[in-house]
Amino acid sequence: MVIEFQSGLRGKLILPDDVEYENARKVYNGMISKKPAMIVICADVADIIHCVNFARKNDILLSVRSGGHNAGGLGICDGGLVIDLSHIKYTKVDPEAKTVIVGAGCTWGDVDHATQIFGLACPSGIISTTGVGGLTLGGGIGHLTRHYGLTIDNLLSIDLVKADGSFITADEKQNQDLFWAVRGGGGNFGVVTAFKFKLSPVNVVFGGPILWDLSEAEEVLKWYREFILKAPNELNGFFNFITVPPVAPFPESLHMKKMCGIVWNYTGPLGKAEEIFKPVRNFKKPALDLTGPMPYTALQTMFDDLYPTGYQWYWRADFIKEIPDEAIEIHKKFAAKLPTLHSTMHLYPVNGAASHVGKKDTAWTFRDANWSMVIVGVDPDPANKEKITKWTKEYWDALHPYSAGAAYVNFMMDEGDARVKATYGDNYNKLVEVKNKYDPENLFRVNQNITPSVHRVKV
Repeated sequence: MVIEFQSGLRGKLILPDDVEYENARKVYNGMISKKPAMIVICADVADIIHCVNFARKNDILLSVRSGGHNAGGLGICDGGLVIDLSHIKYTKVDPEAKTVIVGAGCTWGDVDHATQIFGLACPSGIISTTGVGGLTLGGGIGHLTRHYGLTIDNLLSIDLVKADGSFITADEKQNQDLFWAVRGGGGNFGVVTAFKFKLSPVNVVFGGPILWDLSEAEEVLKWYREFILKAPNELNGFFNFITVPPVAPFPESLHMKKMCGIVWNYTGPLGKAEEIFKPVRNFKKPALDLTGPMPYTALQTMFDDLYPTGYQWYWRADFIKEIPDEAIEIHKKFAAKLPTLHSTMHLYPVNGAASHVGKKDTAWTFRDANWSMVIVGVDPDPANKEKITKWTKEYWDALHPYSAGAAYVNFMMDEGDARVKATYGDNYNKLVEVKNKYDPENLFRVNQNITPSVHRVKV
């Protein structure tokens, strides 16, 4: 069976006894260690169709990996077949139309490289090694969210291989139900092989981190929670707690010190940057201010070296509508206990342009949230797994009562059906209808799964 399957591939089939296997099964989160029966490094769409048909006909568990950054390691599975898209890598920019077509194996660094030469960008995340596929299908938040919306708000079309092996395109004119569902509904409906995005003018930005002493966190958070909701959409800033890494450009006097900060990004005219930043400058003198003009790609890659592939990660997240004083007290308590250098908490603003889209216009329904919060315990040493997990869980448990009750799917581990349903809220039933139509037997279930309600369901 395996020989016959392999004969239909142009890409590479990797089996457990192959020398490449150990490296091929690794994902971004080093806490994940799954052992698939087969990994296929697909060469083209034909390989993807071949894999989907093989998995369906032989009742084989199937997972799909693009960049491998998924929090819960849902790009890989135990005992099944992994469709690895990393070689489906191409970009085609139309600078006149301000669009880009992207192969599903691209990272956001690949996209930025292709688009920045034309002074254009698409909203994405904050780590350039993140895969385009997973980030987009979950929603996509980052430095451009307040100005240009979520990544899905800039998605124009997708190509997709369905569970029955057929190949279709979805956009606003064809397969509209599928196009609605993939904008936030994750990889539940098939294998997306290509994306077409709208681009916006972004080149040199005014941004970077500003840090304050941790003792000032309460004052900073109280100011930030008001300021960012009223700031012009061109200004983005995510709040975070940090243990200052012992590397340049941070001064030695701050190395390994626990601090709070905001990472800023202003995408308006550079000549107006200082005027826009006046309220920031006038608020409170920081311990460190690294803001200034920089290429957008410099901001996009700023955290790449700090968070390389293979570290241990434990994630918990929630959408946030308000940050009451009681929640700030909890933040202060757990920030003082940051367990490792890389562990952190981020509050990403998802207001501004992202809030101008209707709650039912895409699968992402929390358009009335103001922040997407994520708490991550991170460390390179597996011996610290329990320490970072315990801190993250306790921090989240304490804050969850002040949340909107659900989270951004790309920040979720394997947290159960109830959590998935809460995340999609009133849109969940419609997502089930789309799942019934495109994947009624739940072939694509290694994800934040939307369970179909018809036919025989695999679990």
